Amino acid sequence: MELFQLSRKSMADFLFSLKGEGTYSPKEILQNAWAAAHEKSGKSIEAFLDTKMPAIFEKLLRADLQKIGFSINEIVALGNQIEFTNLSSTAVQNWVKRDVKELIGSPQLGKKYSVDQAAMLFIVEDLKATLDFDSIRKILALLFNDLDDRTDDVIEPIPFYSAYAAIFEKAHHQNIVGESMHEQIEQCIKKEALRTLENFQDLTDQQKDIVSNILVTASLTVLSAYYKSLTKKYVTATLFLNG
Repeated sequence: MELFQLSRKSMADFLFSLKGEGTYSPKEILQNAWAAAHEKSGKSIEAFLDTKMPAIFEKLLRADLQKIGFSINEIVALGNQIEFTNLSSTAVQNWVKRDVKELIGSPQLGKKYSVDQAAMLFIVEDLKATLDFDSIRKILALLFNDLDDRTDDVIEPIPFYSAYAAIFEKAHHQNIVGESMHEQIEQCIKKEALRTLENFQDLTDQQKDIVSNILVTASLTVLSAYYKSLTKKYVTATLFLNG
């Protein structure tokens, strides 16, 4: 049975919708993502019946958007619906208690974490593909300020997540012409990062440089995660078929 997973951009849209922001409802985001993934096969009931709807999606579609909050296990369940992502509850518990405690803070909704805090953890998971926790803490501290007041951030977590997700998708699906594939991908990511800055108002020149560089960094780490995931698939297939 086919798994129902989201791209990072679709997950960012889904997080926006859980906050009551954006154009579409949570259900519409999932419908659009599923339809896009099955564009060739069509939106038949048979195709959907062959798709396993994750329990976390079913739960969130029934939830009251005014009271949305996540336990660690729910964040992990949601995060593992993102393509080439592999979160564990133990790892995320360690992050919030030790590794990125100052960035994430305590649960903001009683014993549950907010949508923004969930997005922050998804960002940490992406950066962890290539960076150590000290580097992650330092670069994210340049973007995110008061844990309880997102209005003083240079850029808020979900818009940042959405921005580098869109940049990755652009670079990942571009047509490569010529010999230097790596250079073309890097230049594409840099160009898209600069173009993305046009969507964020009131940034100083220094802030623009910071945001642009960290967008490039995040996009490259996602690209690295993709190749790492692809490599594991080939190793697993080889060992299974020949072990």
